[in-house]
Amino acid sequence: MKVAILAGGLGTRLREETEFRPKPMVEIGGRPILWHIMKLYAHYGHTDFVICLGYKGSVIRDYFLNYRYHNSDFTVTLGSNDVDIHNGHSENGWRVTLAETGEQTMTAGRLKRIKKYVSDDLFLATYGDGVANVDLEALLETHHRKGRLATVTAVQPSSRFGELSAADGIVHTFDEKPQVSNSWVNGGFFVFHKSVLDMIREDSESLEKGLLVRLAERGQLAVHSHNGFWQCMDNLREMELLNKMWAQGNAPWMPAERAATAAAR
Repeated sequence: MKVAILAGGLGTRLREETEFRPKPMVEIGGRPILWHIMKLYAHYGHTDFVICLGYKGSVIRDYFLNYRYHNSDFTVTLGSNDVDIHNGHSENGWRVTLAETGEQTMTAGRLKRIKKYVSDDLFLATYGDGVANVDLEALLETHHRKGRLATVTAVQPSSRFGELSAADGIVHTFDEKPQVSNSWVNGGFFVFHKSVLDMIREDSESLEKGLLVRLAERGQLAVHSHNGFWQCMDNLREMELLNKMWAQGNAPWMPAERAATAAAR
């Protein structure tokens, strides 16, 4: 089953990092957030990726074309240019299709442009700027059980601001990262039937204001509720938060049995 990752946006709210590279290449613990997302899918056996390129897509192309050099120690003998790789990586067998989908194309339009690479009836999709510990087996089970054309993962994100309660000028409780009320929001991590690609009208159509709206209106959008960890990387503060969590050995988005090995590399 293909995994489509939307990696072509401008990332304007993280301009400090995205002026010279696309947001999916902004690093957490020395690895692009794109790699962290792919590790989650690989943990569940989904290693056939289609990366939807756009803004500064050449940076992502270079990363994967030179993947073993980016992720291994090596010795190069100048003159002969012989290269000895001293340690490999654990991503053997990943199949990564790098598909140019246009710099100005919107999210739904990007998916429509990769239709030729979707061979199975179902495919998975997500954004290239958020990490989570979503149970992908449970997500697929929800999709099959609901029997709709698409399923979206719903999350309850933490607020960006501390929440406090006060009386008589005295703070009685303070919650640094409370959940945003009781509302659920789109957390990405989709399952789509490939027929939805024919519903996308043009490159300028977004998932959020186009395809998902029409699917919901037709009763064809199921929801999988995720109560675990989820965090987007939309700005510098969120990037610093994720890097701090990684540095402290607290990376709940990373499959437990692989977290220690990944952090040590």
